[in-house]
Amino acid sequence: VPEGATDLQRLASSELLYTGIRRTPLCAVVASVPLPSDMLRCAPDNESVLVPLAAELFATMLDVHLLNGDLAESAGDCAAAQRLVSTEEEGAMGESERSSRHHQIVIVGGGTAGITVAAQLRRARRGLDVAILEPSSQHYYQPLWTLVGAGVVRKEESVRDEAPLMPAGVAWIRDGVESFAPDENRVLTASGDEVRYDWLVVCPGIQINWGGVSGLSESLGRDGVCSNYAYDQCEKTWDTIREFKGGVALFTMPPPPIKCAGAPQKIMYLADAHFRRAGVRDKTQIIYVAGTPSIFSVKEYATTLDQVCARKGIERHFKHKLVELRPERHEARFVHTETHEEKLIAYDMIHVTPPQGAPDVVKRSALADAAGWAEVNKHTLQHARFPNVFALGDASSLPTSRTGAAIRAQAPVLVANLLAAMAQQRLRGSYDGYASCPIPTDYGKLLLCEFDYDLKLKPTFPLLDSTKEQRAYYWLKRYGLPALYWHGMLRGLG
Repeated sequence: VPEGATDLQRLASSELLYTGIRRTPLCAVVASVPLPSDMLRCAPDNESVLVPLAAELFATMLDVHLLNGDLAESAGDCAAAQRLVSTEEEGAMGESERSSRHHQIVIVGGGTAGITVAAQLRRARRGLDVAILEPSSQHYYQPLWTLVGAGVVRKEESVRDEAPLMPAGVAWIRDGVESFAPDENRVLTASGDEVRYDWLVVCPGIQINWGGVSGLSESLGRDGVCSNYAYDQCEKTWDTIREFKGGVALFTMPPPPIKCAGAPQKIMYLADAHFRRAGVRDKTQIIYVAGTPSIFSVKEYATTLDQVCARKGIERHFKHKLVELRPERHEARFVHTETHEEKLIAYDMIHVTPPQGAPDVVKRSALADAAGWAEVNKHTLQHARFPNVFALGDASSLPTSRTGAAIRAQAPVLVANLLAAMAQQRLRGSYDGYASCPIPTDYGKLLLCEFDYDLKLKPTFPLLDSTKEQRAYYWLKRYGLPALYWHGMLRGLG
């Protein structure tokens, strides 16, 4: 490569490996760069063949280096190439072609479930034509938000760019979904485009309904009101806890389903620990109000958590849901889920877990069950009425906890059954409802709750008593699980 060569010329000559480009975008880059003369001499009349071959070569080299850990995952190492890819992608979809496109497999949602399934599909069968519909340019590891709210880590540790996380060879359609038409094997995007498919995987995540509590949206992040359920709010939770000088600290949980049903308790236990460190616990009343009938659905873990609450002096109220905040009075209004009686609780700080539900786009579609979730067989993950549709994760009807660990167990079952369905074979994969909820009960202690559909214990580490708080599990959550997520699960390895 001559001195002063551009990044694109260095890329074409294999001198530069760009970590943010994978197979599909690589074709756009290589097509724009004059191929080296020694390559052209091999087939001077067939440059069109060499272009995809060169792209495949670069992408394969990239995969090897990524798997070996030789390269960082940053997508910002070659801005010129990234700009070219964006330009080529936009140009490839001119106005005349913008209305419709087709992919063999379309995955709706590029979060934990979507990326994991796409990566596993491509590992199982490289030739699959897979596309992900996802509008966000950022990807969040949300389990860390509890530790952000407790002052352990900074929120930036929980976010990465979406682009370098896209599996090699997967087309990223940066758009949301406006509607599903499963009878016609197509989805309509938010920008008005049509995407047709042979097979559909539905995993857009859960919908946070901030407006479900009167007064919450306008008071969030001030006047003692906080929540860990948003990236731009979790650090404000830490500010609220750190600045608290005593009084009533109120923690709420709505009726399920919600993402990670243990999260409302996690921040409460860590707040208690901080209050003790700060010397204000003896001036503080901690109250937990939940829409559930008990502290946890699995009795073995519930026994332990009841003991934790008793040890910490935490007051508990069950079968109550928060319906209104009155920030000017520092009052929260609750309604009993069975008797509908009202209860007012005054607070000095309140951590709110907002109501959650099925995404509107799923709820109003033919894919939904009576509650609005994508209706699937709880073992095979195949849709109840549309055999070429599968679903997993938070937007599915699977009757288990909505956690990343549950998705880690669901993804290989879905992939195996989807490939079997494509081959017109029997669906042999079966998901048993495994879910995991790591609940930190103090700085340095954690209860690792693992269970299945039948609420039976499913410990990953049977040598450690999972019904007891363990120091090792805390460090697993702090360091081990994030590493497994970024470097294993999202690459199709976990």
